[in-house]
Amino acid sequence: MSRAVGTVVRGLRGPIINQGDSIEEIVVDTLLNAAKSEGFSIEDRDIVTITESIVARAQGNYATIDHIATDINEKFGNETIGVIFPILSRNRFANCLRGIAKGAKKVILMLSYPADEVGNHLVDIDELDVKGINPWTDVLSEDQFREHFGYKKHPFTGVDYIEYYKSLIEAEGTTCEVIFSNNPKTILEYTKYVLTCDIHSRFRTKRILTNNGAEKVFGLDDILSKSINGSGFNEAYGLLGSNKATEESVKLFPNNCQPIVDRIQEKLKELTGKTVEVMVYGDGAFKDPVGKIWELADPVVSPAYTEGLSGTPNEVKLKYLADNNFSHLRGEELQQAITAFIQNKNDDLVGEMEAQGTTPRRLTDLIGSLSDLTSGSGDKGTPMIYIQGYFDNYTK
Repeated sequence: MSRAVGTVVRGLRGPIINQGDSIEEIVVDTLLNAAKSEGFSIEDRDIVTITESIVARAQGNYATIDHIATDINEKFGNETIGVIFPILSRNRFANCLRGIAKGAKKVILMLSYPADEVGNHLVDIDELDVKGINPWTDVLSEDQFREHFGYKKHPFTGVDYIEYYKSLIEAEGTTCEVIFSNNPKTILEYTKYVLTCDIHSRFRTKRILTNNGAEKVFGLDDILSKSINGSGFNEAYGLLGSNKATEESVKLFPNNCQPIVDRIQEKLKELTGKTVEVMVYGDGAFKDPVGKIWELADPVVSPAYTEGLSGTPNEVKLKYLADNNFSHLRGEELQQAITAFIQNKNDDLVGEMEAQGTTPRRLTDLIGSLSDLTSGSGDKGTPMIYIQGYFDNYTK
């Protein structure tokens, strides 16, 4: 009988992870127990993915608002700080902002508009057109923004983020002024000391600020890039990728994950004789066309993965072959022709017509997105994902 199922994705239920737990042992045991209880076999080139959250929990990679405040004060001193381009998120940024404010005497909060970097909107872009406002050139004060657009609450959270962020800053005893601009240079009219909070555009923003007279420029990736008074830290990403843990702390993106995925792969090889690919994943890289939110608030989809997950897919488009190369064939002849084409395809299909329309993204981004959508961010209780058949094609 010919094979009737391709890729299979399973969410694996494991224990609640706490600081000091061996994440390698837990992942291996969870997978082996799931295979036994559900009756599936572990095969070469299967993939097990682990959410960054449980890795960071096992590492105990946490920091408090006071730790953030101390690092901010050490870097900026007693200067007015421009805090620019933060995302609008209670989970991702609110506690970070509290720590920033606690370490400063005054904050100029510069928000991008109509939306933040990941698609959370302060105002609908159509309203800018109605008001004749150009977001690429026009700088608005808080009063001007309110005059044009009033008070708006985010449709998913019910939060007016302008009011919310300002209240968080002022609750720390820090003076706050809010402005709206998409040009990094705008902040230099208010202060030469800048903390840029964007994620994927941070290197460009830092370069523009540095080249235009800023005296001190740091990004969120520079805050808690080393331990402060015993805190957790992330050497590569600092506060980027952090989440609210408690009312007074954040969980940071996990540190030094490469040895973890390598050891899990080695252990599974010892126990099963199979080479299973392993990766740690955070947010997937996809966009919600209705909510307009781009999911990727982490600095990368995957901070660590085994060697077999490097690169991009090398696939041909079946419908292109059927409509073009073999349009004269039907049934068994068509199937045999396509099978032979796949078996003999080039190792690198970049630029080939037969590959047009295939997804030009890295394997880790694709697999991370698949994993994130499977595990969700709520109470499914499946922080590990097992994927089989991902590298198979129509011929096998």
